[in-house]
Amino acid sequence: MILAPWLDASLLGVLGLMIGSFLNVVIYRLPIMLEAQWRAECKEFSGAVAEPGERFNLMVPRSACPKCRHAIPWYQNIPLLSYAVLGGKCGACRAPISLRYPLVELVTGALFFYCGWRAGAGPIGLLWSGFAAALVALALIDWDTTLLPDDLTLPLLWAGLIAAALHYSGTTLNAALWGAVAGYGSLWLVYWAFKLVTGKEGMGFGDFKLFAALGAWFGWQALVPIILMASVIGALVGIGMKFSSALREGRYVPFGPFLAGAGLTAMIFGPAAILRFAGL
Repeated sequence: MILAPWLDASLLGVLGLMIGSFLNVVIYRLPIMLEAQWRAECKEFSGAVAEPGERFNLMVPRSACPKCRHAIPWYQNIPLLSYAVLGGKCGACRAPISLRYPLVELVTGALFFYCGWRAGAGPIGLLWSGFAAALVALALIDWDTTLLPDDLTLPLLWAGLIAAALHYSGTTLNAALWGAVAGYGSLWLVYWAFKLVTGKEGMGFGDFKLFAALGAWFGWQALVPIILMASVIGALVGIGMKFSSALREGRYVPFGPFLAGAGLTAMIFGPAAILRFAGL
C-alpha cells in the first residue's frame, strides 16, 4: 500500500514526459495549421482556388532539425534522455537545440507525477493530467503567437463541465456551470469597458474562453483567487522583463500564460490557499 502512490505517480510521470514531447509538436505546429486554414478559408471566400500544399499536421511530416531539416529518428526523440545524450545539439549538424524542449517535457512530467500522487493513475488523475497538459500548451502558444486556439480552450471548457457532472473535479455541476458563465462574462465586460475608455483592445476572446474553462474546472468561487494570482504572476513577469530590457515600450504581453499559471497554481495548492497567501 505504501508503494501504491509512488507507483501511480511514477506511471503518470513517465506518461507526462511522453506527452510533454508531443506538446512541443502541438505548440509549434498548431498555430501554423490554424494560419494555413484561415488563408484557405479567405481564398475560398474570395472565390480563388486554393492550391493543395504539402501535408502538415500534428503527425506529418516527421519532426526535423529547423536548421538542416534532418529528420529526427526515434532514438533521438526520447524525452529528456536524447537531449542529454546529444548534449543539446542536433545529431546531424550539431546546431543547438532550444532548452525549452526538454523543459516542457520535464514540467509536464512533473505535473503528471503530481496528479498521479494526489489522485492516482485512474480517471481522476488522468483528467487532471490532461488539464495540466492543456494549460502548458496554451500558455506557450499564447506567449509565442498571442493565440489561444479554440481547439484547446473549448475542449478544456467542456471537459471541466463533464468532470463536474461525473464528480471527478471536486466541484458541483452547478458551480462549474456558473463558473464558466462568470469566467467568460467577467473578462468580456472588462474587455469592452477598456475598449470604450481607451479605444484599444486589452485582451483577446481566447482569454474569455480560457477563464471560462478554469471556472468550469474549479467553480465560480475560485474565479477571484485565480484572477488575483494571474495578475500577480503577470506583474512579476512584467517587472522581470522590464529590468531585463525584454519588455519594450508598447509591446503586447499576452494574458493567457498568466491565467494558465494561475490555473496550475489552483490545481496544486487550491484556490483557498491563494486567498490565504494574499491575506484575504
